[in-house]
Amino acid sequence: MIGAMELRHLRYFEALADTLSFTRAAERMHVTQSTLSHQIRQLEEEIGQPLFNRVGKRVTMTEAGETLLLHISPALRQVDLALHAVRDEQGPVAGEIRVGATHSFNIRLIPQCVSSFLTRYPSVRVIVEELSAAEIASRLANGELDLGVSYRPEQTDALRFEPLYNEELKLVVGANHAMAGRRRARMVELHGMRMVLLPSYFATRQLLDECFRAAGAEPLVIAELNSIAPMLELVRQADIAAVIGESANLGNEDLRFIPLESPTPQRTPGLLWRKGAPRAVPVKFFATAVRRVVESMENR
Repeated sequence: MIGAMELRHLRYFEALADTLSFTRAAERMHVTQSTLSHQIRQLEEEIGQPLFNRVGKRVTMTEAGETLLLHISPALRQVDLALHAVRDEQGPVAGEIRVGATHSFNIRLIPQCVSSFLTRYPSVRVIVEELSAAEIASRLANGELDLGVSYRPEQTDALRFEPLYNEELKLVVGANHAMAGRRRARMVELHGMRMVLLPSYFATRQLLDECFRAAGAEPLVIAELNSIAPMLELVRQADIAAVIGESANLGNEDLRFIPLESPTPQRTPGLLWRKGAPRAVPVKFFATAVRRVVESMENR
């Protein structure tokens, strides 16, 4: 069982892991650097190994630190959920949030999150931009966005990523397509199939191309669209297939979402924000709203 002092240790540890700076972490936690350093040393002594490497003013995480962060972040988020639920009625929250979301999440997940959030915090203005994963990472790093709902970026030095769940990419066909009656399909069966896919600069397309190569399949890509909604509409109207995340499935009777295997293309969506950047209360609460919606979707 985590005691009050131990929970504080973990809060300090997460702040230092996020900023990699004793100065900025102490400012975030509203304590002195010496207090923060002492608490981190106590935690390291309790665990029995160093969590950070300290070389001059440069701070990096050890393998043990990375492992601890991976496992405690979900637990701390659950604590935040509980605290936010208690504090919701204590006063109005105002301000503005700038959110970047990839295309598939902007179809169903993000509208649910914004709806849930604005019901609780009607005085906050939410601005959502539909962007590629690369654009979200770039704009977060430049301070042009407060939060991203995207995939793990290749370069994570400037960003923190909190995984939310694992999502399979599925074959999507119209009700009259030759594959419409299938319960599952192997990637190799997509060889020569007429398809519409995202352009090659999307991380999802790059993942799919790797899966196609692994299966020895080469689909006939006759169209590329940079947004999910028109891809689904094209699949509905024409004898053409696509591979799209399950999060885009709105239950349209004219479309069939078919699981893929050998290999199964899978991605991990998550929350993204800039390391070391102060997170305003509305941003923290919107992140909580996203976690709450994801949890409710998984429990259905």
